[in-house]
Amino acid sequence: MRKELLEIPQRMRELREILEISSFEMANRLHISLDTYQKYESGETDIPISTLYDIAGILQIDFTELITGEPPRMNSYFITRRGRAPGIARYGYSCVGLTHGFIGKEMQPLLVTLSPNDLPQDPVCHSGQEFNYVLSGKVCISISGQDHILSEGDCIYFNPELPHGQRAVDGPASFLTVIKE
Repeated sequence: MRKELLEIPQRMRELREILEISSFEMANRLHISLDTYQKYESGETDIPISTLYDIAGILQIDFTELITGEPPRMNSYFITRRGRAPGIARYGYSCVGLTHGFIGKEMQPLLVTLSPNDLPQDPVCHSGQEFNYVLSGKVCISISGQDHILSEGDCIYFNPELPHGQRAVDGPASFLTVIKE
């Protein structure tokens, strides 16, 4: 999957140049430093999922197209078969897009798998609404600094404009998240 991850920054740069948006302007619109943006675009630093959503919005393309290089094509229905969905892996978690072939999605369902990780995580914020349903293990979700432990079968619906993040507790965990931006 590492090869695919390196293609994302290349697509970002190509689209940004086509749209005649400078790196400085992208950094400003993303509310990050120019240095951080340049590290994202060079592939030197992993890009948070929430930032990838923001980048796709600025570049006026579907999130799926930014990740896979392929535009979604279906508008009636789309079936995702086990093991066939595009994903992104980072240290401590992986994320799989479950509706990558559907045009004009208003929601983004993702399957997230977390590895036990004691490293502090940077909270993320994004617009819209978010739903998390724990499929296996235990997940600690932190919202505005308040931790909530969710077990298999538990769920939470929240405002993702609040700083938030998830981590596995006592072993690996997975959850379904549905994001509406």
